[in-house]
Amino acid sequence: MTQQRQLYPIGIQTFSEIRRKNYLYIDKTEYVYRMTHSDAKYLFLSRPRRFGKSLLTSTLHAYFEGCRELFEGLAMEKLETEWNKYPVLHFDMSLAKHVDEERLEQMLRVQLSRYEEVYGHKEEEVTLNDRFSGLILRAFGQTGKQVVVLIDEYDAPLLDVVHEEKDLPALRNMMRNFYSPLKACDPYLRYVFLTGITKFSQLSIFSELNNIKNISMDEPYAAICGISEEEMQTQMDRDLNLLAMRMGLTREEVLAELKKNYDGYHFTWPSPDIYNPFSLLNAFADGKMNSYWFGSGTPVYLIEMLNKFHVKPQQVGERKALAESFDAPTERMTNIAPLLYQSGYVTIKDYSPLTQLYTLDIPNKEVRMGLMKSLLPGYLHQYTMDGLTTVALLFEAISEERLDDGLRLLQTFLATVPQCDNTDYEGHYQSLLYTIFSLLGMYVDVEVRTPRGRVDMVMRTQATLYVIELKLDKTADAAMRQIDLKNYPDRFALCGLPVVKVGINFDSERRTLGDWRIEEYHPSTT
Repeated sequence: MTQQRQLYPIGIQTFSEIRRKNYLYIDKTEYVYRMTHSDAKYLFLSRPRRFGKSLLTSTLHAYFEGCRELFEGLAMEKLETEWNKYPVLHFDMSLAKHVDEERLEQMLRVQLSRYEEVYGHKEEEVTLNDRFSGLILRAFGQTGKQVVVLIDEYDAPLLDVVHEEKDLPALRNMMRNFYSPLKACDPYLRYVFLTGITKFSQLSIFSELNNIKNISMDEPYAAICGISEEEMQTQMDRDLNLLAMRMGLTREEVLAELKKNYDGYHFTWPSPDIYNPFSLLNAFADGKMNSYWFGSGTPVYLIEMLNKFHVKPQQVGERKALAESFDAPTERMTNIAPLLYQSGYVTIKDYSPLTQLYTLDIPNKEVRMGLMKSLLPGYLHQYTMDGLTTVALLFEAISEERLDDGLRLLQTFLATVPQCDNTDYEGHYQSLLYTIFSLLGMYVDVEVRTPRGRVDMVMRTQATLYVIELKLDKTADAAMRQIDLKNYPDRFALCGLPVVKVGINFDSERRTLGDWRIEEYHPSTT
């Protein structure tokens, strides 16, 4: 008898639907109990897109409406004894992506009118904030219970214009007015919960609601969204075995692949390992591992901001920062760190109590590969698809330890790409090579410190570690002489892999690789 296949809630963010139709639900209700029985009445949670914020908000909605039957068998069933029912006003701002001022106002009016059909509307309430205030007061008056306000993805209307000066102020002003009743109506409110990706300082929820508690980096809520290693190993135990069987791997091999591709998120420190839930559930549903999270939305605003702050591909990764510099209001940011962190393109990897510095880095292979694919058009323009084909062939050559063939392939391809701006400095070619080598799915680092200087690039495959020095309009011999003179490979002699020295010279006139030299490194025994 075959086992009935588990249903995975791909794209389903409504708690009641998941529970009634018996979809897989990772039990987060203990966090819901903790949130609703804390000292704070106003809470804000920031997490990247598709990380389960909407499902969490929907779970709160069901809880405050007293839907006890939906919580049977979950942690909440044992924790809650009262099950009071409250009027709930639940606004989903994700419906207002890519909108102008007029369409945003229309969307807010529609969401308000849905509740006005239940609680009524007075003619004199014309503005959005007057209608919102009136709703809260009438809901309180008619039910005798304080009102719960849930606002999911509060910042969605602003994300796409965060890099613009033109539309942002008008949209921000409208949202500020809409949220303003949350402070004035405090006596009539039982609970207010907001989710978002970014922290916008000039919205009233942060400038006026000075009692709002941001739980985004609080340790007790580290695993409130996403799927932790422990949750996957326990609540998805059977699923792991089925995925291993479908992929023809052992359970341990599947766990290693899932970890490499989708794990690595931490939103505080210390924190359990958090997996991207959207990618994880898609992988289980499909029986294979693809780029799901990155493929679900092109981060246009991210690419715009990387350009605005002149961030090179190799600068996205490892960086050290104070919490206030990355868990910071996005529209006042002076560097890219807040956007990269809050959007999920980098995450916390370490923390030093001594310096209070966090180490931020790209979380996993899926994000690294997706990010580099998004950045490649900046170098290759309409030749990007040909570039990705070249990357695949390059991967094959390097995997088979045919680096010379791979570089010849790259030389031929780059010679076909038309001249673009700013190609007459070495850094351009370093960025291009970093992006291409990163797409090989191999470890790549740049400007690696050694006792006698910095190596331009280090690339590690399963079989070999390459120490790469780049020159522009010189010779590959000159690059190799620098490697030997400064004895760069000694720094990597104990890495457990054969070390290969690679000197590459770029020809700015031909806009491609000029010549190169490849030599095995043999450490001196003296």
